[in-house]
This record gives sequence, C-alpha cells and structure tokens, in this order.
Amino acid sequence: MTSDASLRLTRAERREARRAAPRHGRRPAAFGAGTAAGIAVRTMCAALVAAVITVSAGVGTTVVATAAVAPTPVPTTPTPTEDPRIVADEPVPAAAPRTCSVAAAAADPRLATLQAQVRNADTGEILFDRAGAVPNRTASTLKVVTSAAALAVFGADHRFETRVVAGAEPGTIVLVGGGDVTLSRLPSGQPSVYRDTAHLDDLAARTLAGWTAAGHTEPVTRIMLDSSLFGDDSWRPDWNPNAPAEGYHTPVTALQVDGDREDPTKKGSFRGTDPIGRTGEAFARYFPGATLTTGVAPAGADELASVPSPTVGSLVGDTLLHSDNMVAEMLARLVSIELGTGNTFASLQEAIPTALADYGIPTDGLTIADGSGLSTANAVPPAYLTRLLGLVEDGVGELEAVEAGLPVAGETGTLDEDGRFTGDSAAAVGHIRAKTGYIRSAYALSGIIDAADGSTLVFTIFALGTVGENLPPSTMMGVDALATAFYRCGDTLSNR
Repeated sequence: MTSDASLRLTRAERREARRAAPRHGRRPAAFGAGTAAGIAVRTMCAALVAAVITVSAGVGTTVVATAAVAPTPVPTTPTPTEDPRIVADEPVPAAAPRTCSVAAAAADPRLATLQAQVRNADTGEILFDRAGAVPNRTASTLKVVTSAAALAVFGADHRFETRVVAGAEPGTIVLVGGGDVTLSRLPSGQPSVYRDTAHLDDLAARTLAGWTAAGHTEPVTRIMLDSSLFGDDSWRPDWNPNAPAEGYHTPVTALQVDGDREDPTKKGSFRGTDPIGRTGEAFARYFPGATLTTGVAPAGADELASVPSPTVGSLVGDTLLHSDNMVAEMLARLVSIELGTGNTFASLQEAIPTALADYGIPTDGLTIADGSGLSTANAVPPAYLTRLLGLVEDGVGELEAVEAGLPVAGETGTLDEDGRFTGDSAAAVGHIRAKTGYIRSAYALSGIIDAADGSTLVFTIFALGTVGENLPPSTMMGVDALATAFYRCGDTLSNR
C-alpha cells in the first residue's frame, strides 16, 4: 500500500500536471467583477493531441484512442467568442474495464434509498453512479455549495464589520449587526469555538474612545440594537423546533454573539431563542445604567467603532469542519444581500445559483431553501456536488479554502466524532476528506478520496428515507463502509 507521504506527493504532482494541461470540457477562463469576484484567473498552456475516439454507451464502457497528430499551442487568453467562465469538466464514461465491485456495500439496507456518484478526479470519468443526476435533499453537504458561493462572491480574505454608530438622541449609541455570528462575548484573549473572532469588550472600548473623540461629554444611557440587515425572516417552518435546545442552531439574525451558545467554548452547547437580546445584554455590561431598545440606525450616522469578523476563508473552515449551521446561514444571507436578491430565505434560490454560475456547472437542478442544509426542501443532484468537488480538488480559484476545511476521516471535525471510520472502515482513516450531513430523512457524505491505488476520487453519497443514528447499526456506519469500499477500489471501481 502506498504511504501517506507518497500519496500526498503524488496528488500534488497530479494537481500541477492538471494545471499545466487542458482537461476534458474546460476552456481558459478570465474573471471580472460581479459574481465572479474572488475566482482567480487560470490560464492553461499545453499540447493538444487529436484523437479519434470510440465510446460505447453507458458508464464503465471502453474508450479507444488512435491517430495522434502533432501538438498545437493552446492560446493563453480566451478569444472573444469564448465563454469567459470556468467550464467544469463534463462527465465522461470510464475508459478501461473496471473489476472492483462495491455492490454489497451499496446494497446495505442501512442506506435505505441510495443515490451516489464517484468520479476519477484526474480524468473526469464516472466510475460509479446511482441516480447521480437526480436532485434530492442534501443535509449538511449543502454547506459545500454555500461555501463555494461565498468564496465566489467575496473571496477568501473578505471580512464583515460589526459597527457602533451614534444615535439620533443624546446619550444613544446603536449596535449595528453586520451578520457576524462569531462575535464573542468572552473577554479578549479567551478563545471561543470560532477562530480569529472579534470580542464585545474590544468593541465597547473602541466605542467609548470614539464617543469621547466625537466630542460627547454625556455618558451612554441608551443602546439601540439594529439587526435589520437580515430582516425578520429568521426561522424556516421545516426546521426542527428542538434544534436550539439540542445545540444545533438558533434563529438567523444579523446581530448575535457566539452563535447564540450558552457556553461559547463548547461547540455542542445549548442555544437560545433570542440571539439579539443575548447580544444586547452582553454589550450593555460595558455601559453601566444604559437601557436597551431595538430599532434601525439613523441614515448617515457617525460611526464610532467597528470590529471585523474572521475572513471568509476562516468562516468556511468553521462551517465545514464542525458543520456549523449558523455560519452557513450567515454566509448564504450575506451572499444574497451582496448580489441584491434580498435578505430572506426565499432570496437564496436566486442568489446561490447566481454566485455559483462562474464555476461552469449547470445550476438549473438546484433548489436552495437555506444555507445550512437543514431544510428538507433543499435539492441538489449528487453529480453537482461531485463536479464541484472536482474543482475543489483541482484548486480552482479560491476553492482551496473548501478543501482545507473538509473534515478528515477518523482525524478531524465531524469525521472524528460518533465512531466515524472505525472497525472495518478504519482502513480509510486519513484518506477521505469529506463533508458530513444528517437530517431526520437523510444521511450524506461528499468529498475527496486519496484511494489505496494512488488515484484521487471525488464522490457523493445520499442515504435517503428511514435513516438515523438509532438504527442498529446506524446508517452513518453504512455510509462510511461504502466510502471505504470506494477507497479500496480506487480507479478500478466498477459500476456494477
């Protein structure tokens, strides 16, 4: 078996080779402003080899190439008639006989109704497909889609501001939420569950300094809380009403601290149901005697202070590694606002596909009901996730932030919890990086496999229907077993 070190080296070499040569279906791409913001220009110069190709129908068929001709240089910039987008690899049939079957793992009754797709990341070949083109509920694998949209619109280095401005009345300040759910009420220097967070005590100190610098001599006696950026659309009717008490998420608001956790140092801490109120109470501690109210900041109000959120790249890492629902909803809502489609759940249906358009994968099969994947109304084809992860694995644009954030089987994040990749599936520990997903009617896993034979696969698994952790043994273990079977087969994976 190939060692971990040689696998990483081989994978790096393959990535450089792909960057130097055109892949099936991709044209040189250039990017301007708008929805393409944050996606880097990628030019590819290499030799083209013309071939006469005979492809028999269906997955797992044979390809024969003949009649090579002299190479011709590829232009490094698109011609005026070319579509100035990344055009993701089109799926192609498998090019050699495949003999490694995962039929037993795929027929596991724990998987209920299985949808899945596996592609070779180097060639784009579809090695395994079970209803891969059919859109269905995603659970938290939707966070890969949301993350890719945020990186396309904002770029990995962008930050969001929480501001304090002067109110219209004497002694009044306005705390204006900018959507940063990671803002912490812990003292500066004490880490929360999030990385590189801003802290309320720092914002309060800056506010008092700004208050004095602006010439105010009276004390702050009133704090207005402005959460209007996200409007009032804070909860989907199909979300689990027990989610705050179970520690999964809270209402979506533009003003909150620590993801509204009762204990900011514990990822699974209970959440509240009034994140705006919790934020106001925490901020008011730095202004003794000040009263709290809600409202909207006056137009053109003087800014007294601000603090930045973590970068979008860091936020993507948090939402993927630990499946943080609030960060995902934050990013989705901010994408929609930035693109001008609105600030509601309904606006995401236009915003997210618009943001994703420049990745070159058709988005007409996407139904986006929220940013986290908690809604059963979300629908994405496994094939879409697999193709998107092909771009992630290839290091396109700023999607490397997605790859960096994916949990590693048996080692990090949600793939190092709840007994993931143990027993027979321990063979794949360290070799699968993937986003997990679970809602009451779906288990999902979507990511990248450094396979045992040295090949790289991208895959998506949806287990739909009567699934859950309480089934003995669980659907989760069945998903891990199928992913491990993909790992063992590598490029010899059969579709049978």
